Amino acid sequence: MLAPVVSRIVLVLTIQAAMVPLQAAAAPPEARGGLTDRLPPGNHRVRLVVDGRRRSYLVHVPPQVAGAAADAPLPVVLALHGAAMNGWLMRHFTGLDGTADRAGFIAVYPDGTGPGPFLVWNAGQFPGNVWRKRPNDVAFLEAVIDDLATRAPVDPARICACGFSNGGMMCYRLAAERSQRIAAIAPVAGTIAMRDPAPVRPVPAMHFHGTRDRFVPYTREAGGLGGRWTERLRDVPGTIAEWVRLAACTDPAVTDVLADGARDGLRVTRERHGGCADGAEVVLVTIEGGGHTWPGRRPPVWFIGRSTRTVSANELMWEFFTRHPLR
Repeated sequence: MLAPVVSRIVLVLTIQAAMVPLQAAAAPPEARGGLTDRLPPGNHRVRLVVDGRRRSYLVHVPPQVAGAAADAPLPVVLALHGAAMNGWLMRHFTGLDGTADRAGFIAVYPDGTGPGPFLVWNAGQFPGNVWRKRPNDVAFLEAVIDDLATRAPVDPARICACGFSNGGMMCYRLAAERSQRIAAIAPVAGTIAMRDPAPVRPVPAMHFHGTRDRFVPYTREAGGLGGRWTERLRDVPGTIAEWVRLAACTDPAVTDVLADGARDGLRVTRERHGGCADGAEVVLVTIEGGGHTWPGRRPPVWFIGRSTRTVSANELMWEFFTRHPLR
C-alpha cells in the first residue's frame, strides 16, 4: 500500500536533484511596484498577496515591448508547472522563452503552493473536501493576469494557458472556471482532475500525452505509479470525450500523422474534433511510446520516459493559440 507513495517520493527527490543546477542559475530581478513601472524585455520576478497568502510569478517579456511597438498589446501564455516543481523550473523544462521571443508573446510562470520547492496546484483531484481547504489557485491565476496588465501591454482577447502534469490539470480547472477570460489551453501530460467542469463558453483545447506515461496514465487499463491518486483522474480518452461534449463538437474526428517514428521510434498523431460551438476546437496529440515528458524537449531524468524531438509542443500550441482568440 505504501509502494505508490514511496515511488512518488523517490520521483520527486530525483527530479529535484537533477534540476538543482537550474535552480542555482542567476535569479531574475524583482519587479518594482507601481502601475507606471512597465517591465522591460527580459525575466522578472513579481510578488503579490492573494487571499492573505504571499504568492509569486516569473514573467518573460519578449523584445517586442521595446521600440516603436512598445504599446501594442501582446498575447499572454500562462505556463503552469507540474507537482514538485516551480515556475523557474517550468521555464527551463519547456524552453518556452524562445518561442515567446520569436512569436512575440509574454510567457508567465506562476508558482503553486507547498513546502519549499515542492509546489503543487489545487486542480481538484484531492479526495473528499480536502481540496476545498487548499489555496484558491483559480483566484490567484486571475490575480496574476490582472497584475500583469498593470506592468505590460496585455491583449485581453489572447490570454492562454499551458501546463505540465498537475499544471495541465490546473489548465482544465482554470478554463472551466474562468472560460470568459482564458482563450484556449494546451495541457501536457495532465488530464481533467475536477468533478463536473462547467465552462460558460467552449474553450478550445490541444492536449498532448504519451501512451507510456506511468505517472498520469493514458488509459485506466495502462495503470501507473500513482495508485489510488490516479484512479481519481479521468484518463486521456475520458478527458477528451468530456471536453468534446462541453464544446458541443459535432464533426467526426479527423486524424493525421505528425511524425511517422522513423527518426526516433515515436509515432505522433493528431486527432481533431471540429464543428464545435463558438468556433472552438478540441485536439489530441498522441505520442505513441512517449512518457511523462514535454514534446520537443529532452527529459531531465531517464525514468519519466521518452520524449519526441521531431514534434514541438511549443510550436504546435502557439499555432493553435493564434487561431483561437477569445470570442
